[in-house]
Amino acid sequence: MAYVLIVDDDEDFAQTTATVLRKEGHEVQIELDTQDAAESMENKPPDLVVLDVMFPEDASAGFELARFMRNESEQLKEIPILMLTAINAKFPLGFGPKDINSEWLPVTDFLEKPVDFDVLLDKVSKLLGEGSTTG
Repeated sequence: MAYVLIVDDDEDFAQTTATVLRKEGHEVQIELDTQDAAESMENKPPDLVVLDVMFPEDASAGFELARFMRNESEQLKEIPILMLTAINAKFPLGFGPKDINSEWLPVTDFLEKPVDFDVLLDKVSKLLGEGSTTG
């Protein structure tokens, strides 16, 4: 299957998500901050990144990591990014797939927490080019 990197400061959520993805046969690595994630990706580029937005050190660190991947790293610029975040619960600004663009929100797809894991698996499968796993 694929190597998936989860970048999320909520360790419980990341572990649960990793368990779900591992049950589908994926190799999963968790990074709890964006700096460690950037280093991890440079050492071993993932097939997919599941990325949160808000981190304790910076409420928009996930946006910055996505921009780094797309605009500053030749090695990482083509990796699909699934933004998985609760930003709309904390800041009700209505972020969503309509906001995806190469400058401001350079991600491949967007899901909100709390997430239905069947929906997550379907998105992951599609982003990895595997088709649907849930139907």
